[in-house]
Amino acid sequence: MMKKIALIYMGGTFGCVGEPLAPMSEHDFLPLLAQHIVADITVQCFAAAQIKDSSACTAADWLVLIQQIQQLQRQGFQHFVIIHGTDTLSYAAATLARFLGHSCHVVLTGSQYPLLNVTGCDTREFSDALSNLHFALQQIEQQPAGVYLAFQQQIFHAQSSLKIHTSALDAFAGIAADQPFASATQAIQVQQQHIAQAEHFNLLSLMLQPIMPAQLLTQLENMLSNPPQFLVLQAFGSGNIAINNDILALFDSLYLQRCICIISSQVPFGTLAQHYAVSTWMQTAKVLMNDAHSHADLYAKALQMYLKYPTHTQRFEQWAQH
Repeated sequence: MMKKIALIYMGGTFGCVGEPLAPMSEHDFLPLLAQHIVADITVQCFAAAQIKDSSACTAADWLVLIQQIQQLQRQGFQHFVIIHGTDTLSYAAATLARFLGHSCHVVLTGSQYPLLNVTGCDTREFSDALSNLHFALQQIEQQPAGVYLAFQQQIFHAQSSLKIHTSALDAFAGIAADQPFASATQAIQVQQQHIAQAEHFNLLSLMLQPIMPAQLLTQLENMLSNPPQFLVLQAFGSGNIAINNDILALFDSLYLQRCICIISSQVPFGTLAQHYAVSTWMQTAKVLMNDAHSHADLYAKALQMYLKYPTHTQRFEQWAQH
């Protein structure tokens, strides 16, 4: 039986025209997009609620997209291809994976070059848009239930994906879809209160530099008056930070201000470890260790915890269970 595929357009370079590039109106773009879908599959095109540059997307936009997918599921769709800008494509993919689990089949894709030329009257002479779209449509037929990111003839588990190049066609890395992967499995039904709450979601990521601990202490002290809900400290190597008692006390103070500190790494792949003496403090400090599959997945997990648990204490205590 032929699968019914919903193709959702959310903007990005893929659907841009003009100089400088800007997303084409969905009313103009969707009929042109439909002309480039191979005839032997059944695809219905939809516009996302927000058509925008992906650098402007936030958690609320992705929750609205998830809500749209869940509504289409109730109409009989179980296969979805999402066209999205590449700047935050990995964040979108990880968020969809955390909230949709294995409830349906989803492949996200985008492009480094637009599908159409500057005037929008014909396909662009050089573009990866059409090949990425056709590959995503091919993969949605083949992959088991779950969420994936497809780009340049490669398909990755969504939670592991990472943009690694600003302009090259081979722009993404991650764990290949045919490799074992412990992905999120339980779907979360997105409600309007989730979307409204997500507008207040506040995560700050601080990439540490080789500076004296006293300077790090000053940076953390500056946050005490108005801290984020989650503070990610991107440490060195497997999670190493040169620490002192004053910084440890600052972690306690941030927690009392309802801010959860999460120790991560600047290194894109691999897990954190505490076998170095410099990291022994993590076992007793009021911090969490990043156990997500990527930086984008850490963002998605923090969002999930923020929406599920009303207090920072619950989020901290339940972190390892998700």
